[in-house]
Amino acid sequence: MLQQYIIGVDEVGRGPLAGPLMVCAAAIPKGMRLNFLPNGVKINDSKKLTAKSREAWAKKLKGREIVFAISSVSPNTIDKINISRAANLAVRRSVEKLSAKNGIPIEHSVIFLDGGLHFPGGRTVIKADQKIKAVMAASILAKVRRDKYMKKLSVKYPVYGFERHVGYGTRAHIAAIKKHGLSPVHRKTFCRFVAGQ
Repeated sequence: MLQQYIIGVDEVGRGPLAGPLMVCAAAIPKGMRLNFLPNGVKINDSKKLTAKSREAWAKKLKGREIVFAISSVSPNTIDKINISRAANLAVRRSVEKLSAKNGIPIEHSVIFLDGGLHFPGGRTVIKADQKIKAVMAASILAKVRRDKYMKKLSVKYPVYGFERHVGYGTRAHIAAIKKHGLSPVHRKTFCRFVAGQ
């Protein structure tokens, strides 16, 4: 009998001033339980977990029969097509990767997407990342991947402090943009409020 999956889809990086947007599609076999870490930390939306708990959950998720695919959209593309289109472009790429590279039978799966994301045949649920465990898993895997990527970018562009704020518009980040200008990984359409940009 063909294994059926629940596929959760979520994005990370919609709001930052710099760096890519990333979308994860995570396929979880029906009937698999995702509840707690050994230390008792419950699975949750990535924004409600500490960095340490996110890392621990990502490690646990990768060690189980969970198949996932992550796609990213560059700041340049975000500037060209807008953040909403960029997010749904990455959704399509991620779900298609699950099918093409990992053999996940999309047509026999139930797909849940966090609010604002869409895929033909999928179900968009407001705050799905707080309600549906497959979407929570996708949220965690995408967040851990993006944070690691932004820390790598901080080595290349050290003056912005990406390792601390991962591209979000903190006071320190905005001050750095005003002092040093935009880097190639900044989203120009998100930084118009900065004088001189």
